Amino acid sequence: METVLIVDDEKNYPLILSAVLQEEGYEVLTANSGPDALDILNHSDVDLVLTDMKMPGMDGIELMENVKRLNPSIPVIMMTAYGTVEKAVEAMQKGAYNYILKPFDNENLIVFVKKAIDMHRVLQENRRLRDVVENRFHFDNIIGKSKRMIELFDLIQKMARSSATVLIEGESGTGKELVAKSIHFNGPRKDKPFIAVNCSALSEHLLESELFGHEKGAFTGAVATKKGRFELADTGTLFLDEIGELSQNLQVKLLRVLQERVFERVGGVKPLPLNIRIIAATNKNLKHETETGHFREDLYYRLNVLHLVLPPLRERLEDIRLLVAHMIEKYAAERGGNAPVSGVDQDVDRLFYEYAWPGNVRELENVIERAMVLCPGDVIRVSDLPMEFKKNIPSSLHLDDIPPNAKLYDTLDMVEQTMIKRALTLSHNVQSHAAELLGIGKSGLNQKIKKYGIKVDA
Repeated sequence: METVLIVDDEKNYPLILSAVLQEEGYEVLTANSGPDALDILNHSDVDLVLTDMKMPGMDGIELMENVKRLNPSIPVIMMTAYGTVEKAVEAMQKGAYNYILKPFDNENLIVFVKKAIDMHRVLQENRRLRDVVENRFHFDNIIGKSKRMIELFDLIQKMARSSATVLIEGESGTGKELVAKSIHFNGPRKDKPFIAVNCSALSEHLLESELFGHEKGAFTGAVATKKGRFELADTGTLFLDEIGELSQNLQVKLLRVLQERVFERVGGVKPLPLNIRIIAATNKNLKHETETGHFREDLYYRLNVLHLVLPPLRERLEDIRLLVAHMIEKYAAERGGNAPVSGVDQDVDRLFYEYAWPGNVRELENVIERAMVLCPGDVIRVSDLPMEFKKNIPSSLHLDDIPPNAKLYDTLDMVEQTMIKRALTLSHNVQSHAAELLGIGKSGLNQKIKKYGIKVDA
């Protein structure tokens, strides 16, 4: 229920207005002076202030200015007599939503109030969505503590400050769109549109219309003029995903847009100015694509003003535990009445470090989401993982390869050395991480490293 604050020094007027607005379903608060109204605003949530213009002490304009200092989004409607219309116009110039002349018809009052509150609701929702978006695509939502990721965070922060074109390269599932959104929503265009288009999802003809828009009658089926993604992203950011799939014809047209910052709709002849930031992404090596003639070299250099390469998950294995913890928290609500999941057991942890992750973070998230649904207890076990995932885990111990006359202790030593070397490799020689993988203490690992004379690089 929306709340309206009525302010008028005539004691009967607020009573009459209260009855009218309460009948319409509004909650009504009343005050007979500006200071009383401000006291109410300091202690109550109000969606609209309806105030008289002429009041002793603090008049309507002064009250409105104080309201705007407290909460700029609260609309203020001035009630005024014919003799103070000029003051009401002055109030609107200073931020009042509207004014209404006394005496007024109840229906007109209700219309004014409804429009003002609708506007307030939209502003609140937009602010809420913006806060959600900014939080969602803050750097904290790109998970990682490895050296590669720390360097990536630093680059994103620097790139976000500018409006220069960015090229993001990385395998599928490494989070290219998440990085693009982080650059946009932490930069000077964060309050402007972020428009994404996948260049591999549409045919050349449809993609051209999608990007540039079209004029009425430009082709069969073009029954009306349509704005394209360039226009929709104006003053904001256009994210071109899978830019490496762009046809040669569209590469030429995109190059002109980047060079001249103008474009024409399909079927149009009028150049339209453009003020956007371009962020492009690809899972290909565009430099190699230019060398093989599949991508224009001049376009590549136009796109490659700022360059990011996202590391695959197999090259930042030390981030897996952080990612798993984040994803378990993310999908916790989907378990319904089941017990909360606290983590994964040691065998699963080891499997995650051994796996190559061809689908990268997206594949890891898929595995965790599925396991969260199927896990009967509070810890994810190997039995909760997808069968196709377990089939792809490489087996490093082949008993058939052990000679029949091999001595037990010699064989166990060999296996132990192999496992220690593998754990050190997987943990990038961070001994505390390697010890966790092996399920032993760090001091025990140090003793075994010395026992076998294993060389550990820094």
